[in-house]
Amino acid sequence: MTPAENIDALIAGLTDWRGATLASLRKAILEADPDIIEEWKWMGSPVWSCDGNMVVGNAHKEKVKLTFSHGASLSDPDTLFNNGLGGKVWRAIDIFEGDTIDQRALKELVRSAVAYNQAKKKKKKRTEATPLSRQTADKP
Repeated sequence: MTPAENIDALIAGLTDWRGATLASLRKAILEADPDIIEEWKWMGSPVWSCDGNMVVGNAHKEKVKLTFSHGASLSDPDTLFNNGLGGKVWRAIDIFEGDTIDQRALKELVRSAVAYNQAKKKKKKRTEATPLSRQTADKP
């Protein structure tokens, strides 16, 4: 099965509010940027990527969780993050039954994650493109 088919099956198997919530979150994530791809990793977790992992989605017993791989580096003006706030790398959004998510704000957060990954990729390419002799010659 493809990652998209696995995610479809996961959502279909969640016959309560979590399935509808995960489907809505998935739709918003994919609409945020046309280059986002879906992956199926870590023994059954949907992962959305663009130039690297961005968001992992999981349905737990009492919540649906979106974990942003580099969330601590992202601006969150709409304060969607409500978990992992003290960490140095990731941040998460825990959605409980009855909660609503601002789709516009979620898309902006996902676009921020895309931009973060793309900037990280460009920085890595610049470092790789600089000859080692020039890297060390610039240092006193």
